[in-house]
Amino acid sequence: MKVFLAGCTCSEKYLKNELNECLYLLESFYTLKKSKDLERIKKINKKQFLLDSGAFTFMNSYKGKVDWDKYIEEYANFINQYDIEYFFELDIDSIVGIKEVERLRQRLEMLTHKQCIPVWHKSRGLEYWKKMCKEYDYIAIGGIVINEIKKTDYKMFIPLLKIAKENNCKVHGLGFTVTRELNKYHFYSVDSTNWLSGARFGQLHIFNGKYIESKSFKNRRAKDYKKINKHNLEQWIKFQNYADKYL
Repeated sequence: MKVFLAGCTCSEKYLKNELNECLYLLESFYTLKKSKDLERIKKINKKQFLLDSGAFTFMNSYKGKVDWDKYIEEYANFINQYDIEYFFELDIDSIVGIKEVERLRQRLEMLTHKQCIPVWHKSRGLEYWKKMCKEYDYIAIGGIVINEIKKTDYKMFIPLLKIAKENNCKVHGLGFTVTRELNKYHFYSVDSTNWLSGARFGQLHIFNGKYIESKSFKNRRAKDYKKINKHNLEQWIKFQNYADKYL
């Protein structure tokens, strides 16, 4: 299983050595387009790179009505300029509706001449999942991070992944990294920003040989966030290597 680490760009300056060891990176177009060294950031990833549209973040930071056609054009231009192979559609079902997402997806694929990675939500239903599995080689399950899919719903992954496998379709679990449970589900790939929780919530992460364990600092946040992020990233890279071989 490929475990992509997300949110690395903001820490790139002081984690260069660690990021060079990272197997898989996921970054947001919204974040990357502000970078001054995009080509190097892309090349830093040795095995595979995933690009998220950043549409949801953009919408929350933008004042006024969003011109999604303009956003798609900028996103497509970026993908073409840096020859990005794997990129997600605009994951905004809950904002504009599935029909508009489909229209934007079609436009994105027309502008890039590539298939994107469409993102399935529970609201799309089982038949839509089957359709995605037949039409695409690589798809994603969304709604995990925002609790649209709760832990009690995780059992649905097993039949969904079975359908995907029957169609030779790879599945990415967006934001699904409950590391001790990953061996229950045969995702092709997942991603996480949990390595950053050290600075945010005072958590030290330790790879125990099979999954990530967390230890919290008592009643305080970490004083040296760079040191904690460095340690946690090192542990997640160890988990990446383990998952790449054994999950």
